[in-house]
Amino acid sequence: MDSSADTPVVYVVSDSIGDTAEFVVKAVASQYDTGRVKMRRVPFVEDREQIHSVFKEAAENKAIIAYTLVVPELRRAMEEEAAAHGDVFTADILGSLIEAFNDVTSQQPVFEPGKVRRLDENYFRRVEAVEFAVKHDDGKDPRGLLKAEVVLIGISRTSKTPLSMYLAHQGLKVANLPLVPEVELPEELFWIDPQKIVGLVIDPYQLRAIRKERLKSLGLEDDANYIAVERIEEELNYAHRVMKKIGCTVFDVSNKAVEEVASRIIQVIKGGQKE
Repeated sequence: MDSSADTPVVYVVSDSIGDTAEFVVKAVASQYDTGRVKMRRVPFVEDREQIHSVFKEAAENKAIIAYTLVVPELRRAMEEEAAAHGDVFTADILGSLIEAFNDVTSQQPVFEPGKVRRLDENYFRRVEAVEFAVKHDDGKDPRGLLKAEVVLIGISRTSKTPLSMYLAHQGLKVANLPLVPEVELPEELFWIDPQKIVGLVIDPYQLRAIRKERLKSLGLEDDANYIAVERIEEELNYAHRVMKKIGCTVFDVSNKAVEEVASRIIQVIKGGQKE
């Protein structure tokens, strides 16, 4: 016996790419013994003629039509074709749920095809950006500097890591690099467009307090050199020289929230302007 004769044919029709309908069809098919289904995807439907052609083929193949259409005109066309082709089974994947949302929220949907996919793309971009920030935090793997959309440089405790993570959650790939007078800078830093680099500086006395609190939180004894104002000023002077050589934008993070500094960085990076 030819088992293919019992395999349902489903036309997946969408005014986007049709992933949602295909996922639902597969989920339903999995509830049957064979789990087999022949799917024929019809994405990016734009007019009634395409819908009419699908119904004609579906009728010839005794197929099911599963659709996710959000544009009202296309939904009406599908419903009218379904009424005219009583022998073709149709499944409106989104319709009843859209109506339920309308009733509960007393709002109308935006009727924008592919919006879920774009939201998913934004989500995965943020995840990728966070992974990138973790991998390239504190000077890890200098090769990442060349792949970053933003490179933060500054001496220890100038908010490089918190800023990197905040910007990553905005979908930006960020690498950060500590500036230490005794440590040679990676050559990759000078291969990057200065527009992508942001230098971070801070008031030396505020930094001293931050460093002292950091040592305390780690249960470490005061490191006289690490928290000495003279040492901090030496580091800041070195950082200023590096930033001047690169020609990058410089932000003073003294008494500023991460969100405030991040907002200014985004303006510079995306706006192509320097302060």
